[in-house]
Amino acid sequence: MAFNKVILMGRLTADPELKQTQSGTAVTSFSLAVDRKYNKDEEKKCDFITIVAWKQTAEFICNYFKKGSAILLCGELQTRSWKDNQGNNRYATEVIATEVSFCESKNNSEVNSSPKAQNGSQSNYGYVPQAYTQPNFDNVKDADLPF
Repeated sequence: MAFNKVILMGRLTADPELKQTQSGTAVTSFSLAVDRKYNKDEEKKCDFITIVAWKQTAEFICNYFKKGSAILLCGELQTRSWKDNQGNNRYATEVIATEVSFCESKNNSEVNSSPKAQNGSQSNYGYVPQAYTQPNFDNVKDADLPF
């Protein structure tokens, strides 16, 4: 049994750049600034997390997001290792984004008015999975609960 799911909301630290693999597959990687929880008397802290997106997800991100854009993403944590030119072992931990969504309204973000956003479509790639939306519990009775 395995479960590997990451959900993050943060801001891009740089404009994402769309690249192609040798076989022509679209890919982008970028750093996401994610605030940590903190008490009001503590200093705000932030983590910078490496995100990688492939295919249509990469194209969607590059078309609609830029440095400073807020983004909500779901994906999975992945690690990899390699030897560098000096023979040292290197390791990387990344989130592979599979689902992304806007966090700001069109009025609050200049991203949607950028020229490169005019040819894209949000239809299949920019959504919050139904499993993560707030359910409506207004009509639930105690007898309906399994515990």
